Formats: sequence, structure tokens, C-alpha cells
Amino acid sequence: MGQTIIEKILAAHAGRERVRPGEIVNAKIDLVVAHEVTTPAAVAMLQKLGMDRVFDPDRIVVTPDHFVPNKDMATAELTKQLRQWVQRHGIKHYFELGNHGICHALVPENGFLLPGMTVVCGDSHTCTMGAFGVFAAGIGSTDLAAAIATGELWFRVPETLRFVLKGDLPPGVYSKDIILTIIGKIGVDGALYKVMEYAGDTLGKLSMEARMTLTNMAVEAGAKTGVIDPDQTTVDYVQARRTLPAEAASYFRWRSDEDAEYEQTIEIRADQLEPTVAFPFLPSNTRRISEVGKVRIDQAYLGSCTNARIEDLRVAAQIMKGHKVARGVRAILVPATTAIWRQANKEGLFDIFAEAGWVISTATCGACLGGSMGVLGQKEVCISSTNRNFVGRMGHPTAEVYLASPATVAASAIAGQIADPRELMGSAGWRTQADGYAGS
Repeated sequence: MGQTIIEKILAAHAGRERVRPGEIVNAKIDLVVAHEVTTPAAVAMLQKLGMDRVFDPDRIVVTPDHFVPNKDMATAELTKQLRQWVQRHGIKHYFELGNHGICHALVPENGFLLPGMTVVCGDSHTCTMGAFGVFAAGIGSTDLAAAIATGELWFRVPETLRFVLKGDLPPGVYSKDIILTIIGKIGVDGALYKVMEYAGDTLGKLSMEARMTLTNMAVEAGAKTGVIDPDQTTVDYVQARRTLPAEAASYFRWRSDEDAEYEQTIEIRADQLEPTVAFPFLPSNTRRISEVGKVRIDQAYLGSCTNARIEDLRVAAQIMKGHKVARGVRAILVPATTAIWRQANKEGLFDIFAEAGWVISTATCGACLGGSMGVLGQKEVCISSTNRNFVGRMGHPTAEVYLASPATVAASAIAGQIADPRELMGSAGWRTQADGYAGS
């Protein structure tokens, strides 16, 4: 019997020939990612134990991203502690304000990932990086402290669910619609402590940015991580950006065997999907756009580690061009990284958004977690490209958050209510996600 890609990676990092689901292994960690919210607590633990050390300063990537710029004295102190820790240990991969970004977008963008790696971070959406054929897991501050000090961490080998995506995505439908459909099908606990592995011919037509949306939201189904076998698209992206040394062997070594054992295989017909929206208060409470009805909005939010990459901004701008944000709607754009901000500015995308009436922010997790830059008031309604819509997630407990693709967010900003982006796709110049232009 063969092994899945995650089983292969964990076995290799535990010094084993093979592992099986349910086993406990102690695995070496290739990369630790750190930000200002969970890292100071981990460092404080190490200091209290007299273990203020790092296993390898060159294998730690740090950026403030949740509250950027600092929104109050408490967040300023957290970021100060992060900077002091970086300076104390000579951590060179530190991305300061002005060169920062949401860590799950910044790390791939700067070439820190190679297929077959193990990556941990004190943040649940670390699974985003599984799009590159790595084992990427979010962990708590206690485990983060252990990983920082020792470069090792224990894991229970997870079972794997395989999602086979078939067919071309129709115009106006994106990878966000795929993952919302999957979560709506299996529920927010449908992959509890499991791997969500994506396969099928649809993937070959998706960019790395689109694939990261699929792996990003695996945790919204309760998964330990999401993963995609590396292919030529992966290799091209990695080789154009590679930062770490290439000792991780052949990229294509890290693929699931044809006879690997899966707990379940689920087929998704991507060519039969339509724009999908998750209603409050769960990402699994999904409806097709044709079933949504009239839902008035107060705010449209385009940002987060899920959907604020350059492709996402391009497709939203394509919809917004020549249109205005509806009266009574606040529209907020938050690029995922400083580099994406600069690229969007260079391409003239900000001109389109600004003329339409959008507010443009620096890179930050911001309102996605109810932090800043778009927090909702009592009973307000937001259509958002983010990943969670729990009670109080983006502000007041009575506020309502609807999750959708950047295309649907942009169309809704124009309409003043949740809208079908396909109704604004009449121009001959429109391109689909398969063309490598439209967003994820």
C-alpha cells in the first residue's frame, strides 16, 4: 500500500520509512512563521523556563500582520516585543512595516517554500501553504514555543480526505466557490483533524494563487491541513521566487502514490458550480447565488489571507471598472502584502477602485478578525472575501458576515446587495480563471 503526500512528508521528517494515520510522530520542522499575536506569548514561555533561544534563526520568518499599523497601546507593545525578540536572536527574515504582509501570503511570495517541507505557525490559516506540497499546520503558542526552541514538534498522523475536482470552472466561478461548496457539503467538522487533499484535472488550470484559496479554508472544515501535489505550475512559481537552499530533494518526490489509502474520496464537478455565498454564522451555511435572494449590505470587504492576492484584485477591478460603489455602502480594499499593494498600484488597479469609491488600506489581517480597518457595528451586514463569518468575527455580535469570492464582493458593492458577478461579465475582454488572469 502506498502513502499520501502528507504521510511521506511526516515519515521523512520523523526519520521513518513510513507512517500510518493515528500514529504519534516527532517531526523536524523546516520553517517557523511568526507574527505579533501568538509569538510574544510563546517567547514569554521560553523566557520563564530559561530557554530563550531559537533552533535556527535562518529558518524563522517574522512579520507583524494582524494589527498593522498598531491600533492601540496593547498591539504596539506586542509588536515591540516581536521586534526585540528578532533583534536578540539575529533573525534575518523579518518583514517590517512598509515591507510587511499577511504571513500566509508573504511566505510563499518571498520563496520560502519548497515541496516536502514542514511548516508551522501560531495561526490557524497556516494550512494555506499546503498548496505547495508541504505539511503546513497552525499550532498554539505552547507548541510554537517548543518549535522555536527545538526545531521539532509531535503530531498525530492525520487521515486524509481526497477531493477530486473535475471540469473547467464556468465564467464568474472561482476557487472560493469551490471551497465554499465543499465546506457546505461536508460541514465545519467534516474534516476534523484530517488532511484535505485536492486532486483532479481542474487543478491543472488553476494558478498557485487560486490553489492557495482551497488550502487556506481547509481549517474551516476542521482540517489539520490542506495539500495539493506539486506539478509544473508549482515548480515554476517556486523556482521564480526561491529563497531557501534547495536541499529538500526533487519536487516531484512529494506526491501521493496512486495506491495511497484515503479515508474517503469525494468528487466535485467544478464545471457545474455557480457563484456561492456562505450565510451567517458558519462557512458551511452556503447557498448558490441563484438561491440568495435580496440581501442588502452595509459593507463590502476585499482582503485577508484567503482572497487579497493580485489575481483577486485584478478580477474585482475588472468588475468595478466604469462602475461606482452603491450609495450607503462602504467598500474596503486590503491587499495581502506590501508587494501586492505595489503591484496593484503599478497596474493602475487602485485608480479603478478609488474612482469607484473604495477605501484602500495597507496590508493587514485587520477587520477579518474584528481588529481594525472595517470593524462592523450593531446589525450591520458585510459581504466579504474572508474565511470566517462566526458570531462577532468582524465586529458586533449582531452584525452579519456573508462570505464570497472577490468577484461576488465587487458585484455586490456595485448593487448595494449581494449580487451575481456574471451579470457584469458582458464585455468581450473578460477572461476566466483558467486564463491565469482572474482572481481566486
